[in-house]
Amino acid sequence: MLLTAVLVIPIAAAFFMLLALKDEQKTEVRLLAAFSTGVCLVLSLLVYFEASTPTALAAAAEKGARGLSYFVQEINLPWVPALGINYHVGVDGTTAPMVLLTGLAAFTGVLISWKIEERVREFMAFFLLLVAGVYGVFVSLDLFLLFFWYEFAIFPMYFLIAGWGWKATREYAAMKLTLYILVGSFVALIGLLVMYFSAGSFFAENPQRLEQLRQVLNNPEAPAYSFDFYHFEAASRWRLLNGAIGPFDITPAGGISVAKLWFPLIFIGFGVLAGMFPFHNWSPDGHVAAPTAVSMIHAGVLMKLGAYAALRVGVQLLPEGAKVHLPWIILLTAINVVYGAFIAYRQRDFKYVIGFSSVSHMGLVMMGISTMSVQGLTGAGLQMFSHGVMTALFFSCVGMVYDQAHTRDIPSLGGFGKRMPLVALAFIIGGLVSMGMPGLSGFVAEFPIMQGLWAGPVFAEGATSPLRLAYFPTFDYFPILAMITVLGIILTAGYVLKVTQLVFFGEFNAQRFPEVRDVTIIDKTALALLVVFLILLGVFPRFMTGLLEGGMQPILTALTGR
Repeated sequence: MLLTAVLVIPIAAAFFMLLALKDEQKTEVRLLAAFSTGVCLVLSLLVYFEASTPTALAAAAEKGARGLSYFVQEINLPWVPALGINYHVGVDGTTAPMVLLTGLAAFTGVLISWKIEERVREFMAFFLLLVAGVYGVFVSLDLFLLFFWYEFAIFPMYFLIAGWGWKATREYAAMKLTLYILVGSFVALIGLLVMYFSAGSFFAENPQRLEQLRQVLNNPEAPAYSFDFYHFEAASRWRLLNGAIGPFDITPAGGISVAKLWFPLIFIGFGVLAGMFPFHNWSPDGHVAAPTAVSMIHAGVLMKLGAYAALRVGVQLLPEGAKVHLPWIILLTAINVVYGAFIAYRQRDFKYVIGFSSVSHMGLVMMGISTMSVQGLTGAGLQMFSHGVMTALFFSCVGMVYDQAHTRDIPSLGGFGKRMPLVALAFIIGGLVSMGMPGLSGFVAEFPIMQGLWAGPVFAEGATSPLRLAYFPTFDYFPILAMITVLGIILTAGYVLKVTQLVFFGEFNAQRFPEVRDVTIIDKTALALLVVFLILLGVFPRFMTGLLEGGMQPILTALTGR
């Protein structure tokens, strides 16, 4: 019931605001938004701790060794039985940290938005609907519902940017963001439907296979056609579970299996939302145009939807396609890391620096996934959480400076640490996380990604395909990519130190910025909450690593067969 509550509470609060409160009741709207997101944060913590219990971790390890997933807080109710669509929710070691991240970003986003005065009721309502959409993607175990919530989250994002964003570019950025993500998700949807019909026909045409499926699912009434995650998981593991060719391994007339043909389209289609090169340039514009709280959700959580969906639907359900295509897709992720950091270094606009920084760090997430190793996959999960909190912290600091300075031109600023000491401290901590400083969450996340990249996929020698290892079957270029990726980390240190020096140190121009003062206690509370999680994960990584390893084990088993 906890997962249903985190879906229902934001939606109910949003509609209550729109239907029962008036425009003049700004304080009541803010309090309701803070209360609803605060309750969701508490529920997210409860879900996280349940998934982290020894019993849950042991059950996840046992099922993961067989290539199957284990979920807690699971509810599975028929919704549209004729199409195989269920209300099926649950979380595992991969999604529990993302649910916690969503709760954290949503609550602090409301606090940071406390000073908004223009159409507060509509802003908070759209923000809560956005939060509900993000929660929906992470908890859905029915792929139709996952895709529904994925698209649902785009709807309020468009209106939040177009209605409350930076006036110079908000309409352009909102439309650009929407078009890019819709095109990517449309391509991914076609791939999902191909999987649905391939698996359905595979089981429908052979009663013996359908009976085997029902035994695997422990459901004597399981239909041949279904969007249920367990249904797809059984189909993708058919060779492992039954020793026979599965529906996604069947080779049609073209000579390429469903998995190998459709994996890159599904992975890159979802990867558009993750800011994957070369489909990334919607992201910085969207970050810059969005209001501060929306930027926090956008970069902190929304981009993770793309990476999560690419991992869950692409890699986990089409492992044979992943083994063929990820070795060349990883080249694109290396470009993400280095190119994004270089462009961030060249920016004058404070918010564009963080926008391109997000592109660079999301490249590390996709790179960790593309290593197809336990270290890389675990690092990718850690990086999603660490980057989400870090980016929320960054954008909140930028918003606090801009709200009082009314400019984001970095050379025009300076000395703001004297007036906003806690903001300066929070930005420095976020910068150290971004640079991968030991003792903070960034190091804990980036080190296993680089470790997995250097080691490479464990099954590379056994892959069989005309597309094997990105057309270089005997050339192990993963260590070379690791050395190239280090350039991105060096550039990250460069732009973080540069921006910190120019914005927060030096002489403060009191004549130009006479009204600049310290931030409110509400803003300080939001900053402190974000900083605590960055330090907690850096000092005590077992807080999350064991959980993520359990969540990633079924994916690794699917890739390696052991």
